[in-house]
Amino acid sequence: LTSRIPQVLAVHDLAFLHHPSFIPKLHLLFYKTHQKRFLQKAKSVVTVSEFSKQDIIQQYKINSNKINVVYNATRTAFKPFEYADNDFIKRRYAQGSEFFLFIGGIHPRKNLLQLLKAFSIFKKRQLSSMKLLVAGRLAWHNEELLEKLKTYKYRDEVVLLDYLPEAELAQVTAAAYALIYPSLFEGFGVPIIEAMKSGVPVACSNTSSMPEVASDAALFFDPNNANDIAQQMMLLYKDEKLRSELIQKGIAQANKFSWEDSAQKLWQIIEQTAKA
Repeated sequence: LTSRIPQVLAVHDLAFLHHPSFIPKLHLLFYKTHQKRFLQKAKSVVTVSEFSKQDIIQQYKINSNKINVVYNATRTAFKPFEYADNDFIKRRYAQGSEFFLFIGGIHPRKNLLQLLKAFSIFKKRQLSSMKLLVAGRLAWHNEELLEKLKTYKYRDEVVLLDYLPEAELAQVTAAAYALIYPSLFEGFGVPIIEAMKSGVPVACSNTSSMPEVASDAALFFDPNNANDIAQQMMLLYKDEKLRSELIQKGIAQANKFSWEDSAQKLWQIIEQTAKA
């Protein structure tokens, strides 16, 4: 805050304002005390979606001209895999069954309790061997979910994979029947486009940046409504034509995001800020 060097500030989202209970108290205090001052001090601000840009403007009355959107993109490991590779992954992680996939830390903001409720509804109505794989580290406030799993009717159908190295996560993603992403709030939502890039259909929340990132290439649901989540899971399961259309649309949507383009844009912002 006291530096005279021009600053480019990256702000991914303002989740701490929208869901303060999901942030450790000391972190929350830090953000509430300093975020506005950091934004005012910066010569340029970079964020990862138009949603986050508008959120920053609305919450802090920052001049829109100094806020730039530089999108995230997919890692190169994420791509469609051969059928034999996918079959191997299904046998290794899901006892040979098809599986829905969630990617992200086990944290209240990721909304996994609602996903478990939705998966129960799906299993009761479809009577399928479909499994649910959760790929992500145990993050903050995970106790409620772990306790729920102890008595969860379909516990044997849920696989907690913990954190996976990038290459392994890319394989699991490509083998998934669909990505189900019920997060309550995202500044961008990288798993959405990584699944799309892998040729996997997506159903995700209709909140925050996710409709912007997924566009018309995903199914959307209310993340607070387990029945709505389950309904989209059943649509993907029953309608093969819809699933194929989403796969094609998803690949096209993911191709709109490029780390090369984002890096070039960020570098231009840094150069412009340095000259200001």
